[in-house]
Amino acid sequence: MKRKALVVDDNLNNLLLEKDLLEVAGFEVFEAENATIALEIARREKFDIIVLDVRLPDMRGTEVAKILRDEIGTRDVPIVFVTASVIEGRDDISSITNSAFMGKPINTRTFAKEIIQLIQ
Repeated sequence: MKRKALVVDDNLNNLLLEKDLLEVAGFEVFEAENATIALEIARREKFDIIVLDVRLPDMRGTEVAKILRDEIGTRDVPIVFVTASVIEGRDDISSITNSAFMGKPINTRTFAKEIIQLIQ
């Protein structure tokens, strides 16, 4: 059975790149361009990992993560925050359990491997 990932990013280029890299690594990937859609999908599917942009148009990624941590079905799913804002939100991110941080631009050679290491 394939591992499942949810990739959330409002930048379509980043979304497609991350999705493609994970698919090549054998993941079944779901995608969302905003927090509202991401929460709907996360509640409907069981994911091995969620890759989440910090800056989304309708809600901050850290707010999405806090909502996910409060819900039984998503509280233990690892979350990887991916953002170009290396400093902004770092304190909020560190307060989210079972989470990690990656800066943008992502390293296309190591991205999928780093994601896999986080869920093993």
